[in-house]
Amino acid sequence: MELQQIHKRIYEIRGQRVMFDFDLAFLYETETRLLKRAVRRNIERFPEDFIFQLTKQECRELIPNWDNLPERFSPSAPFAFSEQGVAMLSSVLKSRKAVQVNITIMRAFVFIRQYALSHKDLANRLNELEAKYDRKFSDVYEALNYLMQKEKQLTHQKERTRIGYKK
Repeated sequence: MELQQIHKRIYEIRGQRVMFDFDLAFLYETETRLLKRAVRRNIERFPEDFIFQLTKQECRELIPNWDNLPERFSPSAPFAFSEQGVAMLSSVLKSRKAVQVNITIMRAFVFIRQYALSHKDLANRLNELEAKYDRKFSDVYEALNYLMQKEKQLTHQKERTRIGYKK
């Protein structure tokens, strides 16, 4: 299984990166209702920071944006699994396929985290450089403005009508 295929199925909701039950069921090659049943039977393994169910409002906002709506439609709101929730699924689902898919999913989450951290480092470095060079350029702009003002004053002085003796 490719990381990109999994990466496309990781969403950010409520400030967390999550995967939905129907995507996990697809990856595990099982039915969504069976995955939900296994989770409900072992609900003590899934605290609120591991899994949450989308509200009706979130479903209305998110579902129209998804492709292949008939395949993903379910009368009940989907579960959203955090990274820890997906890891906990490996203890609930014990097939070989589930283990292999979980390993790949964990790698995808780690890749996203590393990318986000490196992106944050680059953004901080760019902000530092921008601040440094903004100060230098502001000095250059001040010098240019001073020279332009000086040039304007000299031009203004030359254009004035002179009084006094003419040669």
